[in-house]
Amino acid sequence: MTTADGPGDTSPDRLMDGPRDGPSAASSSSSNPPSGVPYRTLIWLAVATFTTGIDGYVLAGLLPDIAEDLDVTAALAGQLVSVFALTSAVAGPILGATTSGWEQRRVIMGALTTFIAGNLVNAVAPTYSIALGGRVLAALGACLLGAAVTGYVVHLVSERHRGRALSFVLGGWMTATALGVPVGLILGQTSWRLPLVLVSLVGFIALVGIGLRLPPLRYPSSTLAARLRPLAQPRLVAGLLVSTGVLCASYTCFTYAVLILEPTHPASWMMIVIMCAYGVASMVGNAITGRLVDRFSPVRVLTVILCGLLVDALFGALAFSFAAPAAFAVLSLVWFVLAGIGNGGHAVPQQARLATMAPASVAVLMALNASAISLGGALGGGVGGLALTTGLAPGHLPFIAAAVLALTIPLHLLVARWPDRKRTAPAATSLPT
Repeated sequence: MTTADGPGDTSPDRLMDGPRDGPSAASSSSSNPPSGVPYRTLIWLAVATFTTGIDGYVLAGLLPDIAEDLDVTAALAGQLVSVFALTSAVAGPILGATTSGWEQRRVIMGALTTFIAGNLVNAVAPTYSIALGGRVLAALGACLLGAAVTGYVVHLVSERHRGRALSFVLGGWMTATALGVPVGLILGQTSWRLPLVLVSLVGFIALVGIGLRLPPLRYPSSTLAARLRPLAQPRLVAGLLVSTGVLCASYTCFTYAVLILEPTHPASWMMIVIMCAYGVASMVGNAITGRLVDRFSPVRVLTVILCGLLVDALFGALAFSFAAPAAFAVLSLVWFVLAGIGNGGHAVPQQARLATMAPASVAVLMALNASAISLGGALGGGVGGLALTTGLAPGHLPFIAAAVLALTIPLHLLVARWPDRKRTAPAATSLPT
């Protein structure tokens, strides 16, 4: 790999840091992936995923202020979050398929620019309808950005280091999970619009960094029909449903975490601390599995994570059912934090496994995976809400999560044992600037 330090510089630190001369240096290398993880390049993608991740969590904590300022009900204000998720789920695969043949740095920059523009529309929106339009625009950018970033990392970094690279970039999203709600509540004391302006500012910083540091990348030349053909495989569809199952189990409880935990943790600051702890636990799970995927197969790591989530769900359900109140206050925190580790840790092995199933269709596949995740979150919130309306106690929701996981694990194992008609795909190429 040619670097600014000369072709003879192959020290471990140098290889792990990646190119220092930006896109021109990276594009002067061969079409083979780098031999290490180019952290100094990928940091800008991590900042971008942080920006899109924190956006939703910031709004979630400010819905009452938004409703009052735009003169709508809290339920209508909540639709600003819902329309973002729905737009992402529907538009993600379409945009991913449409742009997968384009040069990917430009796709990433265009997606991030669209997201920033949507947020700025929200920040200055005088009416609810304009704010809703801003959320749709931001969602179009965010869903394409997520798919393009993941596909870019998969193609840029060698398979031996793919787990750590994905973990590093997804760490931006996990950090947003930890900081989103408290940051929104703190910054939103003056105006709910201020956090959106700051999110846009961070996004602009990421945009500049991506433009200066990210090497251009184009996927192997093929027709759109050829890129979509692997997606008709039942094995691939079943693999995507694993993402849906994990997120359904997660959001069955996470959506109603306040109802589950509030009886033993009634102070408002307690819930903020607990949510921060959940976010930090997700970051830890993401970091650990990123390294494990590079040492073991993604399937093996994902199997351990899913089994651990099932055991934790049963532990939480039994603790809520039989533990004394004093013990329950502690055990509920243990359950919730362990769930954070598992839910944060499943993303890297799942994405790495999916990428090996259809390497020529990664951009489209990652967009479909994002939609599968959105579907799982929506199903989880719906199933949990339906259970509560039938009279189920919030503390018993982990039983439902355990049931969903009990169905997801056999599906995951079936996908792992499914005959793999893998075809060797040509490598993506770095382009001269």
